[in-house]
Amino acid sequence: MKQLSKLSIVGYGAGDLANNLAFTLSTTYLLLYYTDVAGISAAAAGTLFLLVRFFDAFADIFAGRIVDRTFHRKLGKFRPFILFGGLPLLIMSALTFSVPAGWSHDGKLAYAYLTYAGLGLAYSLVNIPYGSLAGAMTQQPAERAKLGAARSCGSLIVGSGLLFFITPLTKQGAAQLQPLFTALTISFVVAGMALYLLTVFTTREVVHRDVTKVTFKQSLATLKGNRPLLMLCISSLLMLTASTGLSTIQVYYLRDVLQNVSLAQPMAIVNVVLAVVVIVLTPAMVRRWGKKALYLMAGGLVMAGSLLVIFTPHSMTNLAFTGLVVSLLGVQVMNIVVWALEADTVEYGEARTGVRTEGIIYSLFSFTRKMGQALGGAVMAYAIASAGYVRSDAGQSEATIQGLQLAAGLVPLVLCGLGMAIMRFYKLTDIAHAEIVAEIKARQAVTASVDSRETAIHADRR
Repeated sequence: MKQLSKLSIVGYGAGDLANNLAFTLSTTYLLLYYTDVAGISAAAAGTLFLLVRFFDAFADIFAGRIVDRTFHRKLGKFRPFILFGGLPLLIMSALTFSVPAGWSHDGKLAYAYLTYAGLGLAYSLVNIPYGSLAGAMTQQPAERAKLGAARSCGSLIVGSGLLFFITPLTKQGAAQLQPLFTALTISFVVAGMALYLLTVFTTREVVHRDVTKVTFKQSLATLKGNRPLLMLCISSLLMLTASTGLSTIQVYYLRDVLQNVSLAQPMAIVNVVLAVVVIVLTPAMVRRWGKKALYLMAGGLVMAGSLLVIFTPHSMTNLAFTGLVVSLLGVQVMNIVVWALEADTVEYGEARTGVRTEGIIYSLFSFTRKMGQALGGAVMAYAIASAGYVRSDAGQSEATIQGLQLAAGLVPLVLCGLGMAIMRFYKLTDIAHAEIVAEIKARQAVTASVDSRETAIHADRR
């Protein structure tokens, strides 16, 4: 199978750039928006995150079934969802950050539940087919690593841009923050739709599939016995709970623990530089060590950084800042590799059943990741509430600062350790995956040969 063109790789990455205009904005700033702008309590926001993201997880399964039952003659299985679902997703993001100021607390909370649930459903209907598209573009591990790197570029650009330009502005009052988020989300609608169009018109599905519209029974058959997928889902659940929690508490850590929110700008610059290096080197690192080993290394980085965050006095700003950067670097590497690992489980299921079901496999994987996002956001929201956090221009008490510091380090440390322990038993290595792909191709060649002979026989009879 030939290598992917640079344009198709860039086009694929553009899709995740668009996704993250909605996703990263909400994971990084929505709790802050609810507590500091909308006036919703941290505990109520934590329950909201838990319940709505639990709903989102089941929305992923629903979206996966729709994807597997859909096939467009010109656009294929996945690109129609990106083309027609992108605009509703971006509009829902803008509505989520537009809680009516004059409403009561219960009214604001009800609005938050409705808009955030709508955002999650819209995201599922775009992100499930977008993530499944990578497995349909190529079966080569190095090429899939390139797509994973391109995907990480999207989240990196948005995350670093928000960190650099928006986080320093969070020390403003609610009156200034609402217009900021309104202008930001509206501009993202325009930019995001342009990026989705780039993805649709520069990517192609080239991996052969015998069944274009998969039945529910066939979907369940590919999931049954897919042990690598199950292990990856559990590990990813733990890892994403850690990384989402870290992303959620990051603003509070810089502003209230280190008491230097301007550190967001150098952190953004450092993250971009390190991420560019990681993205460039990832295909080579995959070829040398394999995806599983690289995934475990990334988890080790998160744990090392978390230890620094826990034990470094907040007065030692530079060392504490370094710990946070190391943790986020580990998250970057992990997010590149995990998507290539997920794509490999598609061939594992196909080898067992003869049916290729990217949609349902990706949706199950996304289901567990959504649960990780739910738990990560909720755990950190409850931790912030337990620490006694209340928005105050006078700063936080020493007890609150210590509570925030402990949460920022201990949660990622414990969860990443558990996630790595599970992946130690993951058996679908790059060598095993190559053997599975060769088996599938050989089976397809035999089927094609039999079909050709039958066609010739029928032709002779006529």
